[in-house]
Amino acid sequence: MLVHSAAARRILWAVFFLLVLPLFALPFLVVLTASFADRWSGVLPSAFTAAHYADIGHGESLNSLLTSLATAAVASLAALTSGTWAALAARRLGPRLRRVIDGLFMLPLAVPSVVVGLALLVAFSAPPLLLNGTRTIVILAHTVLVTAFAYQSVRAAVARLDPALEQSAAGLGARPARVLWRVTLPLLLPSLGAALGLCFALSMGELSATMMLYPPDWLPLPVRIFATTDRGALFTGAALAVALMASTLVVLIGTARLRTRASYR
Repeated sequence: MLVHSAAARRILWAVFFLLVLPLFALPFLVVLTASFADRWSGVLPSAFTAAHYADIGHGESLNSLLTSLATAAVASLAALTSGTWAALAARRLGPRLRRVIDGLFMLPLAVPSVVVGLALLVAFSAPPLLLNGTRTIVILAHTVLVTAFAYQSVRAAVARLDPALEQSAAGLGARPARVLWRVTLPLLLPSLGAALGLCFALSMGELSATMMLYPPDWLPLPVRIFATTDRGALFTGAALAVALMASTLVVLIGTARLRTRASYR
């Protein structure tokens, strides 16, 4: 919204600095400061150190970071694939069936993520699908939790597509698969990139369901951060949290650049 009054602009800037910055920027700044703190006895740390970052480049912390990156990559790609397929299929269904599909994909958002973790734990703890204690069940849980966001993002983009473009391609003799690959998906590329970035970020930060499912050899970084801070090592946990935020931000910037390039094609 454009504000033409100088007084109103000053008021909005004052509200921004008094409310938005303390609520959103200050907590991240505190975590960043704590990651370099050696002792904290006042408003600011009384001593600084970079030793908390020493273990991130190797050992268990690095393994946890790589585990989170691998889990988020596989889960977000699987969620994007299934969500895109469902969104494209839903637009060819009637209104009632479309509402059923919407409800099914939004169901994981209607319950806490710990309930999703418990459901998967109960469902896959006995043959023929015995996944309990494996990394597969962790990736499956992340996929279930983020697919709803992929579906909704692609669903909104599909609704904005001009059907005349696909009809023109089909009228010129293109098969449905070629229409999908050469017309529909290129038009959806910006939305697909946005959905992929969102799913990746949500998967990187998922904790509740992961706590119930992770095996000892597949420990994502959010679980390690929780365990570290629970033991009282707050400064080490802050360094791990900064590493988590930085890696997520790098991937989001990369997907944003790809999305921007796709929008100009």
